[in-house]
Amino acid sequence: MTARTQRGAALLTAMVIVTLIASLAAMMVWQQWRAVQVEAAERARSQSHWILGGAIDWARLILREDAGTGGADHLGEPWAVPLAEARLSTFLAADRDNTDDAPEAFLSGSITDMQARYNLRNLADSGPQGQAEQAILGRLLEAAGAGGGLAPLLAQAIRDAAPQAPAAPAEAASGGTPPDPVAAARSSDPPLLPERLSQLGWLGVDAATLAKLAPYVSLLPVRTPVNVNTAPREVLVAVLNIDLASAERLVQARQRGPFTSLEAARAQLPAGALLQNRHVSVASSFFEVRGRLRLDERVVEESALVERRGRQILTLRRDRIAGLDTPLGERP
Repeated sequence: MTARTQRGAALLTAMVIVTLIASLAAMMVWQQWRAVQVEAAERARSQSHWILGGAIDWARLILREDAGTGGADHLGEPWAVPLAEARLSTFLAADRDNTDDAPEAFLSGSITDMQARYNLRNLADSGPQGQAEQAILGRLLEAAGAGGGLAPLLAQAIRDAAPQAPAAPAEAASGGTPPDPVAAARSSDPPLLPERLSQLGWLGVDAATLAKLAPYVSLLPVRTPVNVNTAPREVLVAVLNIDLASAERLVQARQRGPFTSLEAARAQLPAGALLQNRHVSVASSFFEVRGRLRLDERVVEESALVERRGRQILTLRRDRIAGLDTPLGERP
């Protein structure tokens, strides 16, 4: 092998080694950068969860203070005023001139009366009460522009999925017909009862109908009446069996002054309105607390369903809103 060939082979070997080292170094740098990004994302997620947890606790405090005043719940109370987006440091710093080092975090939120909506859990009633609730749902579907044909199917699905009272002892003990084991197996394994509106697809509700119903219905753990001080016109039309003009007059009347009792609301209704304690009230126990945090380039939103029992505020569930826990630049 000539000296020229040896020099060429050595140069080629050196280039291969340099390329390999450069590739390894680039891979190591990328892995380190990726690890830093993952750590930063996890830190931002943890900070967001912690901050939103504090926001929900703050909302619970507002509801607790409102419970201390007593009386009816209406849209003129402090809890009903949404929190516009504000820089988080304005809540935390006593001296607002020394907040330059604070993170660029912006918080907003709201508290919604869930008893302003018709509770689909009421459909679990049977007999005449169940028929009355089904009729309410039919009127609500019509008022929401979703068509009332879904009411019987949805009511039956809710009744099938709702927990039932224990069955009576078998008739075989008294000499009657023995129970059917297949029917007993079916009754012991009922379909799942949805806990969130998004799960109504289990019961055959399509996405378009759900979008129309969402502002007017809820799924609460127990049966609840509708609060006439906070319900929208469409819900009032369905629950009170009145026309839209009468519902509008009721809304205007409560804007001048909230109803402190059902008797006060009755004076604003035409004859034939179904103003019963079982269907309506002037107070609420269930609320949805929603918080939204914008931290640097990341947006996180959470909601919590809370129940107020006197001055005790219980958090029943807490959900992260899907699709928002992403950087602004990556959102569609």
